[in-house]
Amino acid sequence: MVCVGIDVAKDKHDCCILDSDGMVRADCFTIPNNMDGFKQLLQTIRNCTKKSDKIKVGLEATGHYSYNILGFLLDNGLPTYVINPLHTNLYRKSLSLRKTKTDRVDARTIATMLLSDVDLKSYTDIAYHNEELKSLTRYRFDKVQECAKLKQSVSRLATILFPELEGLVSSIHGTSIYALLSEYPGAKQISEVHLTKLTNLLTTASKGRYGKEKAIQIREAARASIGSVMPAKSLELKHTIKLIQELASEIDEIEDSIQKIIDELNPPILSIPGMGVNSAAVILAEIGDFSNFSSPDKILAYAGCSPSTYQSGKLTNCYAHMEKRGSRYLRHALYNATKYVCYWNPVFAEYLAKKRAEGKHYNVALSHAMKKLVRLIYALQKSGKTYLTAA
Repeated sequence: MVCVGIDVAKDKHDCCILDSDGMVRADCFTIPNNMDGFKQLLQTIRNCTKKSDKIKVGLEATGHYSYNILGFLLDNGLPTYVINPLHTNLYRKSLSLRKTKTDRVDARTIATMLLSDVDLKSYTDIAYHNEELKSLTRYRFDKVQECAKLKQSVSRLATILFPELEGLVSSIHGTSIYALLSEYPGAKQISEVHLTKLTNLLTTASKGRYGKEKAIQIREAARASIGSVMPAKSLELKHTIKLIQELASEIDEIEDSIQKIIDELNPPILSIPGMGVNSAAVILAEIGDFSNFSSPDKILAYAGCSPSTYQSGKLTNCYAHMEKRGSRYLRHALYNATKYVCYWNPVFAEYLAKKRAEGKHYNVALSHAMKKLVRLIYALQKSGKTYLTAA
């Protein structure tokens, strides 16, 4: 067994090659983060090994810095292991009491971990090519979060400029209300507009949902409004709405790209009632290759949904909370998917009601349903069967 440890950085990578006898085949050496450096690493590995040697290459999950070298290693047929940096850090501390952390030490630590840890799963082409879906789903997540913050700003500004408006409509974030506030960002501006013009704007923007009666109601409320007249806030409101509309357009474009990939994959988990395309996409993207997980519990741990445990002597934690240490994207997707599945799927709805009847808080009961959903997702993806077929 020959193990290659690589400590990944932005401009260079530190490498170390050890064998199962503890001999150093190649002491820590540095390669530049370019094609010449990659070829140098490959040639060094070939010079240090025989055809009969089994090779393992390990590197930390350092996001986009490791993506290119990971692809190069996989393309050249080298079994590659992507290791959690937290795992590496804890392992390094277990080897010595000294506080020594350098890139060279990390490279040797990774190589040593590969020699000692038989539970590590190699990275696969499936997981590597799944990166496109992961990039899209994470990008969408960030855009949705950004949009949510901007909507909070709209609510804040509307409360200052026209506080009565929110009580007159079902949602202040509707298309018709955004069209109204973009044109007239404040109670004063709305109070002065001609009724016909206001009616036409609302009717067109709402596709007939709001008419003359609603226009009169809004204008009368604007004339009696306590809203402040602040040109700076009005300008901020107009620009914020414009940003939200641009973000919504970008999110639609991202979702179209996600839909195309999901249509090609046609995953069995989409057959679960209540499982949406976006939630399914995040779950598949974050988990990647299901063969890397020997049980559904491993997926729960990866998502950070496992209960934390603390016991010392007679002291045991009474209220175990989620660890929340893994992929926050996967955890968020599983939580949202579980809510919808519990609403649309009678089996899960009954299970949630049962846990609630036992006196559990809604979030605790939902976490139990989440575990049940993960077990179902794991079974469907491993078997390739749809939900109805499996049932």
